[in-house]
Amino acid sequence: MVPPDPEHSVSTAPHRKIIHIDMDAFYASVEQRDNPDLRGKPVAVGGSAERGVVAAASYEARQYGVRSAMPSVTAKRQCPDLIFVKPRFEVYKAVSRQIREIFAEHTPIIEPLSLDEAYLDVTENLQGILLARDIALKIREKIKAETGLNASAGISYNKFLAKLASDHRKPNGQYVISPEMGPAFVEKLPVGKFHGIGPATAAKFNAFGIWTGLDIRNQSLAFLQENFGKSGTYYYWISRGIDERPVRANRIRKSVGAENTFSADLREFDAMVAELQPLIDKVWRHCESPRARGRTVTLKVKFADFEIITRSRSVSAVVANRDDLARLAIGLLEDAMPLSKAVRLLGVSLSSLQGEDDTEPQLDFGI
Repeated sequence: MVPPDPEHSVSTAPHRKIIHIDMDAFYASVEQRDNPDLRGKPVAVGGSAERGVVAAASYEARQYGVRSAMPSVTAKRQCPDLIFVKPRFEVYKAVSRQIREIFAEHTPIIEPLSLDEAYLDVTENLQGILLARDIALKIREKIKAETGLNASAGISYNKFLAKLASDHRKPNGQYVISPEMGPAFVEKLPVGKFHGIGPATAAKFNAFGIWTGLDIRNQSLAFLQENFGKSGTYYYWISRGIDERPVRANRIRKSVGAENTFSADLREFDAMVAELQPLIDKVWRHCESPRARGRTVTLKVKFADFEIITRSRSVSAVVANRDDLARLAIGLLEDAMPLSKAVRLLGVSLSSLQGEDDTEPQLDFGI
């Protein structure tokens, strides 16, 4: 990878052709495709129970402000006609495999981010198509023909701008940000719209009087590094429309986890251990299939007042079997006892994975 030239604030790398494909309301769209009665109606994939969470929302539901990760009771309050559908992850994964096969007809350089989105480097593509926008159009047309689903696409010379571009014409559209457009496009962007900048970091930028990409660009590299650490360098370059990160084929997943929101808060240790068992089973089943092994076990606890704590333990050798995973997870819970408040959610994850080359969503039994 050719590094940028900090003295002149320019990229010294040749321009690449990168496409970001993002399926439109993927889980909800699959449900509407498979059940004609749901078409044109506000649909939420998730659980309708009091402790349920929205995993995905159709565009009809989004018009009422329903969003993923929203508590189901809030979603129902905002959209009284909302229809809840239980998630079918095996179906979503099967459709995702179909879509990736379409990607592979054009390039082997594919970086999946989740079941419903991926980066593609088509600088040199398998079908010899000159323009990346034409490749994106062919991919979207074939996805529609083979799955009945809509996809949006962003096309640009780097990953950061390609992802921004895919949001620009959603749903069922595509947009190109050329090298000539990149810096001007970024300078108008509010800092909260930058991918990788969350609410807390956006608030920190705002506290310095930094509101837009242009405001970031007007800061020195030293200022950004001093106040935002290693990320400061990244912000410096993306504010100039420069992002040299390559599209990484066979992107390695670093962790896998499962969690469950309970219908009633838990207080007793034995009850928590019982609830951990199916989570441990799910995590280990994921690891067993592709022979992925990890070294760090993390326990997540969300209390009734929504405070979250995590406890982790790393071992020198990989966790070799399900019993070892259970022993470490339950040990972390034992160490945390007694807990001062009732528990709303428990989660278990295994990280520092080795040998994994596929991506799956985190499983949440509470939806």
